Amino acid sequence: MKLYCLSENPNAPCLLLTFKGTSIMLDCALDLSPLMHFLPLTLVPSARLSKLATWKSSDNVASKALSQDLRECGGQVFVDSEPEVCVPEIGIVDMSTVDVILISNHHNMLALPFITEYSGFKGTIYATEPTLQIGRQMMEELVEYMERVPKRRKSTQWKKPNILKLLPASLKDALYLSSWKKCYTKHDINSCMSKIQKTSFGEKLPLYGALTMVPMSSGFCLGSSNWVIQSQFEKIVYMSGSSFLTTHSTPISQEPLKNPDILLLTGVTQTPTHNPDSMLGEFCSNLTVTIKNGGSVLVPCYPSGVIYDLFECLSGYMDSVGLMQTPMYFISPVADSSLAYAQIFSEWLCAPKQSRVYLPEPPFPHAELIKNGRLEHFSSLHGDFSSQFKTPCVVFAGHPSLRCGDAVHFIELWGKSSNNTVIFIEPGFPYLEALAPFQPLSMKACYCPIDTAMSYAQANKMIKDLKPLHVVVPNKYQKPPVSQPLRTDLVIEADPAPMSFHRGEVLNLPIRRHSEKIELTPELANSLAPTEVKPGILVSTVTGILNARDNRFILEELPRPPSNGASQSPVPRKRKRDDDLSALSGVHPKQYVYGTLDLEEFVQSLIKHGIPDVKVEETASGHIVLLAQSEDTIIQIEEGSTHIFCDGNEPLRRKLKDALISCLPTF
Repeated sequence: MKLYCLSENPNAPCLLLTFKGTSIMLDCALDLSPLMHFLPLTLVPSARLSKLATWKSSDNVASKALSQDLRECGGQVFVDSEPEVCVPEIGIVDMSTVDVILISNHHNMLALPFITEYSGFKGTIYATEPTLQIGRQMMEELVEYMERVPKRRKSTQWKKPNILKLLPASLKDALYLSSWKKCYTKHDINSCMSKIQKTSFGEKLPLYGALTMVPMSSGFCLGSSNWVIQSQFEKIVYMSGSSFLTTHSTPISQEPLKNPDILLLTGVTQTPTHNPDSMLGEFCSNLTVTIKNGGSVLVPCYPSGVIYDLFECLSGYMDSVGLMQTPMYFISPVADSSLAYAQIFSEWLCAPKQSRVYLPEPPFPHAELIKNGRLEHFSSLHGDFSSQFKTPCVVFAGHPSLRCGDAVHFIELWGKSSNNTVIFIEPGFPYLEALAPFQPLSMKACYCPIDTAMSYAQANKMIKDLKPLHVVVPNKYQKPPVSQPLRTDLVIEADPAPMSFHRGEVLNLPIRRHSEKIELTPELANSLAPTEVKPGILVSTVTGILNARDNRFILEELPRPPSNGASQSPVPRKRKRDDDLSALSGVHPKQYVYGTLDLEEFVQSLIKHGIPDVKVEETASGHIVLLAQSEDTIIQIEEGSTHIFCDGNEPLRRKLKDALISCLPTF
C-alpha cells in the first residue's frame, strides 16, 4: 500500500492511496494561500492602487522585465495580475490510472475542475448531496469574483525561470510556484459537476470487488464525511475536517471508524489557541461596540458553513443588547441558493434542527429573519442593494482573502473611518496579510477565527478511542505551531509514533496482504467430509478450480470425466484445457496423512508388510532406517519430515508407502 501526498496544506488535502490494484484519490482541495501575493480585484478602478510604486530591483534586467508586474504597498510586494491558486501536484501521478475520487466536504473539492477537465482522469467521483451543491456554489462564487473584473493585462514575466531568482523574498520563497494556475471557468464547473455521483452516509460503494468505501458523518459541515475503506481483511479510515461540536450538521459517527489498520488524519483546527465559543463571544462584543458607536461592520466570509450559525447567534445577541433594528446584509452571487439549500437539507442536520422540519418550521432562523426584513440578501452591490442599503449595518460578503469579491469594495468604502470594523472569522487567511494591500487603513480590524474542526486534544483522545494500528498525518502535525514553539501539546501523538508526509512524498504504508477470502460453491461444499484432527478442529481435503474474477475468488468443482459410453467425437482445440482439468479429477489423492511418526510403531509396521530385517541408526537430526533386503533403500526420519529413497524397486516402494501411511492418521 502506498500513499502519495499531492498537497502541502493539511487543511486543503489531496492524497492518493494505491491498494489491491486500485488507486483512490482522497479529496481534491485547492490551496488559496497564493491569493495573498496579488493585488485585490476592485469593482471600480482604484486610484490608490493604480498609483502604487512599481518594485525596483538592484538588477536592471529584472527591473525592466517586471516594471508593470510587481507593485509595492507598505513595504510589501504584490503581483498586479489576475490572482492565481495552487493546484495539487497531479504531475507525479498518471491521472488516467486513478479509479475514484472521494470528497470529504465542500472545502475539499474546489480543485476538481482542474482534474476532470485538464487531466486524463476517467474515474468516478463520490460526494454527498450537500457537498456537491455547496461545493458548486463556492466554485461559482470564486469564478464570478475572478471574471467580473478582469485585469486589463496579464503579468507573466515574474514567473519565468530566469527571473524567479531575482524576485523579492516574499515571492522568491513562495512554495510551488510552478503549480500556481489561473482559475477555471463556469463551463469547467458545469462539466465537472455532471461527473460526480451522489452518495449517502453509510452507503457501501464497491470498487471492482476489491474494496468497499463507506462515507460516515464527520460533524464538520453539511454533508461532510469521513471515509472507511475496507477489504475482507484490511481497514483504512480517512478523516478530514471532523468536529465534535454540535452546531447544525449531523454529529460525527465514531463507531464505524474503530480498530482500523491505518488512520489517515488531516483537517485538524487551524487555530489551536482560539476556542470557537470564546471567539463567537468576542465577535458579538466587537460588533456591538462598533454599531453603538455609529460604525458599520464588515465580515469577510464564505457563502456557507459557519455563517448559518452566525446568523442565528447574532440575531439573538443583537436582540438582547437592543440592536434589533440594525440591518444585516448577506451579499454573494450565490446568496439566495445558499440560504435556500440550507433549509431543504433537513436529513443532513442535527436532531434538534431536524425536529423543527416536522412541526413544520424552517430548521434555520434565517428564514424568519428574511421574512421580518432583518436579514437581506443580494447577489451583488448593483441593483436593489444600492436603494435599500443604510448604515450602521452588518455586511457579510466575500471573499475572506480580501483579494476579490464585494468585501474588497467595502474595505475601500469604509477603510478611512475608524468607526467601522472588519471582523475576520475564517481561519484560512492571516488577517494582517489580507489587509496589507489596503494600508494605511483607519478602519479597525478584529481577528475572531471560528474554526469548528477538532482540536489537537480531541484528535489525540479520538486516536486512543479508535485504536488504530498505525496513524498517518501531515508533517506539520508533528511539531508545535511556529507561533507557539513551546506548546508541545499542540501535536498529534500515537503509539507507535505517527508516520508523517509532505507534498510530493510517497509513503509505503505498513500493510501487507496476507489473506484473501475464497467462496465454495454449494456443490463443492456438499462433497466435503470433515475429519476431527483435534478437539473442535475439523479438516477436509478440497480439490477444485479457483475462479478469480473482479477480485472475487470462487472455488468450484472439477469437471467430471466423460462416461465410457460417450461418443468419441473429435474434441475442438478450445476445449482441450477443459478436458485436461477433467482428467485431473481422478488423479488427486483420496487421503492425506498428518501427525508425528512413531519410530517403534513404524518398525513393527515394516515387519507386518513383509520387511523383517530392519536396522535403525541415530543421527544428529533424527534416525535412518536401513533395509537388509535392499542396500539402495534408505528411510530418513526427522522431526516434521520423512524421506524414502528407493532406487528403481517399485514394488518395495509401494510396501514402504503403505507401511508409513498405516502409522499416521489420515483425513
